[in-house]
Amino acid sequence: MISFRNRCIFSIVTMALQPLHPDVELEGFAVVHSLEVKSFNIPLGSGRYFMVTEDINERPNEMPSDATVPKVVVSRISLYLRELQRLQSAGKETISSSQLGTLLGFSDAQVRKDLGFFGQFGYPGVGYRCDELINAMRDILGTNQSWPVVMIGAGNLGLALLGYKGFGQQNFSIEAAFDADSKKIGKVIQGIRIQALDELSETVKTKGIRLGMVVVPADRAQEAANDLVKAGIEGIVNFAPVTLTLPADVQEVAVDLAIELEQLSFAVTSILNRPTNQQSDSPDVLSNPSTIAPHHRD
Repeated sequence: MISFRNRCIFSIVTMALQPLHPDVELEGFAVVHSLEVKSFNIPLGSGRYFMVTEDINERPNEMPSDATVPKVVVSRISLYLRELQRLQSAGKETISSSQLGTLLGFSDAQVRKDLGFFGQFGYPGVGYRCDELINAMRDILGTNQSWPVVMIGAGNLGLALLGYKGFGQQNFSIEAAFDADSKKIGKVIQGIRIQALDELSETVKTKGIRLGMVVVPADRAQEAANDLVKAGIEGIVNFAPVTLTLPADVQEVAVDLAIELEQLSFAVTSILNRPTNQQSDSPDVLSNPSTIAPHHRD
């Protein structure tokens, strides 16, 4: 028996086999080992049968573990999502892996491989339906729900983040901001009142916040992270150019703009120094700086 989790694959197999055995009828729904499946039997001679089945049971909670999905793949999923949202806003309903890859500087094989970590989403002869793929990617990234965020640090970068409208488009919202500077406490910026750090734990608990951002100088970043952890924060975006020490159950994504510029300078330098007749071993990376994955710290 061969069982297919994906309806498209099942349909392709059944269509391919049907001409070989035109007398075989689709048996419809059956229960095999308590699983509801579509199945049909194909005689192979000597009384033996080859049975193809499609498992149609829903497994909404079955996703690859973090350990099986490279972080660079997750970064590209975010890029695919942004591009699909832009295309959908422009009225695009379907797209192929080749078209999506070309827009972002990836190969169609890379797009299919990345999506393959999470399942099968395309349709034969159609490609991907933009709305369905957007919803699937939101499920993958966890942005199919609202995420309130707390921020420590109301300096220049912090103020810019408070005014950034892109967070809301992806279901994130900065719900509270804190600073140790008494001159900043009490000020209202973009509708958010800057609070004192001694209000952090109560605010996180009251607003059900699980994500936090550290937007302070490097010498204060660890202390800010400790405060977030004590308040119950489960994931931290660290904008300070320093490595944080965190409990194993607290996730961190580091955003070091200097490192991003280094990666960009490497890409530009590699192109300038490469002989004109030499092809890059990794065209997806060097031909398009936007394909460089954000820096992460485990």
